[in-house]
Amino acid sequence: MSTAEQVLKLTALSSCAGCASKLSRQALTEVLRQVPMLKNRNVLVGAATGDDAGVYRLSRERALVQTTDFFTPIVDDPFSYGQISATNALSDVYAMGGRPLTALNIVGVPADIVPLETVNEIVRGGAEKIQEAMCVLIGGHSIRLPEPIFGYAVTGVVSPRRMMTNANARPGDALVLTKPLGTGIITTGIKRGLCTPTLEQKAIALMTRLNTVGADVAERGLVRAAVDVTGFGLLSHLGAMCASSKVGAEITAAHVPAISSEVFDLIAAGCVPGGSRDNLSYANGFTDWDGASVLQKTLLTDAQTSGGLLLCVPQKNLKAVSQLLAKAHSLCAAVIGRIVRSSKPRIRVTA
Repeated sequence: MSTAEQVLKLTALSSCAGCASKLSRQALTEVLRQVPMLKNRNVLVGAATGDDAGVYRLSRERALVQTTDFFTPIVDDPFSYGQISATNALSDVYAMGGRPLTALNIVGVPADIVPLETVNEIVRGGAEKIQEAMCVLIGGHSIRLPEPIFGYAVTGVVSPRRMMTNANARPGDALVLTKPLGTGIITTGIKRGLCTPTLEQKAIALMTRLNTVGADVAERGLVRAAVDVTGFGLLSHLGAMCASSKVGAEITAAHVPAISSEVFDLIAAGCVPGGSRDNLSYANGFTDWDGASVLQKTLLTDAQTSGGLLLCVPQKNLKAVSQLLAKAHSLCAAVIGRIVRSSKPRIRVTA
């Protein structure tokens, strides 16, 4: 390994890390409002509902799921960065209940700073996860940029009758979270040199765990509504689901798991990414806080990278879904709240 590789800190090359580098929900909404959308009867899921991926019907039995996702370095190890980026991009397909088919690399690097050996490690880490998902890497595109970015455009397949969307939540559905929260806080701690090696490795292990269980529950007809918890945070993603489904939600903050208690220590130390602060500001517009602490509010709006799925599970299917998550060794299967009837897409959070 060269000296340049040993001292290179990928996170020092980016102004923001991972999915926290997204445009805010407010900004994105304003941009999309100006974009004309061509109507097509085969578009089953488009940009209007802010879902995880687009879905285009090919036949009564099959539809394409398409997504793209990339971000700046979230950890310093290039191989892990590639793995996390791939896992995150694949997750959008799983969140719709689909199975990934093909993937295209998206690579941007400051070529005068990042050695080719490092770029190779990033791409190799991503390719390993693409292969684990039984997806085929068929090409990609690279470009010189001031800050590194890496990710994928992924195409998958899903049954139109079995797909999950954020517009199909129903009152009474239990809200089940499949990964604990806190990656935005932790990765900001990594960038600032405040995170312990043990906590960093725990976060990397979480961010590189594929969300294949999304396809499993959808194909069995157990779940019809879900969302991938990523850069906009748990509450903003749930808020979009409530708006699309014309329902409300209730969350018990104490039931929402954090990756570690150290996450709250980092929050108390002010280790909160700008994206998470934006998320909290946005969530305040549709959330009724009932005794939740500042620490809890921050966790619920933390900008996740390669987070878990939030599943809306009919009560009759809750046991079967819990068993399936246990069989898949899901990182958690926390029932954190429920969908409720509401004239407005409000979320009530109790401590």
